Amino acid sequence: MQLVSVLLALSPVLVILLLLTLRRTAADVAGGIGWVVALAAACLYFGTPPGVALRASLGGLVASLPIALVVATSILQVTVMQETGALARIIALIKTVAPGDRAVQIMIINIGFGTLLTALGAVPVSVLPPIMLALGYSSFAAIALPAIGYDALCTYALLGIPAVVFANFVGRPVAEVGGLFARYMPVISTCIALGMLWIAGRWALLWRGLGPALLAGLTAGLTAMAMNALGMITLTGVAAGVAVMLVMLGYLKVRGRPLRDVSATGEADRAAMRRMSLAAALSPWILLTLFALLVNAPFSPLFALTFQRWAMPVEIVPGAPEKLRVLWQAYFWILVSTALALPILKPTRAQLRASVSKWWKRAPRPVLAAAVFFAIAFVINHSGKGTDWQLADPTRNMVHVVADAAARTFGRLYPLVAPYLGLLGGFISGSETSSIAMLTALHLTTAQKIGAAGLLIAAASGIGGGLASVISPAKLQNAAASIDRIGEESVVIRTAFVISLLITGVCAVMTLVWAF
Repeated sequence: MQLVSVLLALSPVLVILLLLTLRRTAADVAGGIGWVVALAAACLYFGTPPGVALRASLGGLVASLPIALVVATSILQVTVMQETGALARIIALIKTVAPGDRAVQIMIINIGFGTLLTALGAVPVSVLPPIMLALGYSSFAAIALPAIGYDALCTYALLGIPAVVFANFVGRPVAEVGGLFARYMPVISTCIALGMLWIAGRWALLWRGLGPALLAGLTAGLTAMAMNALGMITLTGVAAGVAVMLVMLGYLKVRGRPLRDVSATGEADRAAMRRMSLAAALSPWILLTLFALLVNAPFSPLFALTFQRWAMPVEIVPGAPEKLRVLWQAYFWILVSTALALPILKPTRAQLRASVSKWWKRAPRPVLAAAVFFAIAFVINHSGKGTDWQLADPTRNMVHVVADAAARTFGRLYPLVAPYLGLLGGFISGSETSSIAMLTALHLTTAQKIGAAGLLIAAASGIGGGLASVISPAKLQNAAASIDRIGEESVVIRTAFVISLLITGVCAVMTLVWAF
């Protein structure tokens, strides 16, 4: 009977996993089917009233807004930049950087610029593969490096949304939980940097680029710790990306090597340079960084206003109001920065129409995918509760059932398992944030049963969810499509899978050491 309960509690995850791996079902469709399975298990087996399950689903959709809407607005911003030529101008500059040192070039483009892009809501797996291919890298490396590189600080993607969502789930301040993620970053970021070199040039490039990889990884990780200490977690990715690029350029300067070489550009790149200044091309991201600083700096009056006073709580699940904080959220400022940059980018009417048309084709399904996994998480978390929203029998709760089984099976070794569960959750959902939504309650409950540090274990699972980016079929296919190599992602995923397992293993060992 216990085995049946565990299998039914895990059924939404198992169904989604099978759909993704065996049927290659799209993430949004698989998520929708998983939600139906979660509703059926919660209502028919675990005794959840249908009204409670549906209301929990609605609560999940509202909780997903910070990530779902930031996906929508960031796709809009990048599409506008692409249509106006701003993205081409930025790419033309990147092609000229660090031509004489491949290891440094990889660090600057894929960790430095990739982290910065991700923090600002752009999509490195769309932007960077054509650059890597143009610089002479193999299509294999051009697909794999952007996918793993920006993952160095994936927790701080989209202006720190994964960390913010985690804070909301555990009911702790962002500044507090930021420290849990940050303590892993110097080691994890360095491992990712080393993994990138191995992908690009196996052992020869790994040994030759050991110095730049250590510098880049430690710089990214230590910057994360510093930003947490300053209380500016949401700007961590921006600061770390810039810091890595500056440190790598300083490394080249000290070694007496050229920083730029315009001969790496083609005629299309030079035409992009003539059409638009670099400042104009970067204007959406410059404005976004400025606004993000204004509403996130602890000393700024706008932070207290938008985060605390204008919290805009909406109570769908009784006793657990969701604070919308619309004027603080990243999606609001991405939209504002895009609108304010239009006079600088000077799009034509045709370009605006094309941007809106492409956005409408690109955005809805990723937004739906982001939202539906939150709905699943809320159904699972609130399963077994009655119409009074109280849990009279813990054995009717799906989280409790799985947590109890995990505690009995792994005991004090559970901290070794949690990051791999996060990796699985990230692979299934395609997002660290969605993985956090699905698994956080499970980790907290299991940790309580074995007397371990629940917040730390849940944070480690989040890092595992971030590491899933490098094996996410959707992300790798996105990278392959950007260089017209659809199908090659299946070759990349085999190598990436081993690297993600190894780095997650490092995270698991660190968690076991720190958890008790």
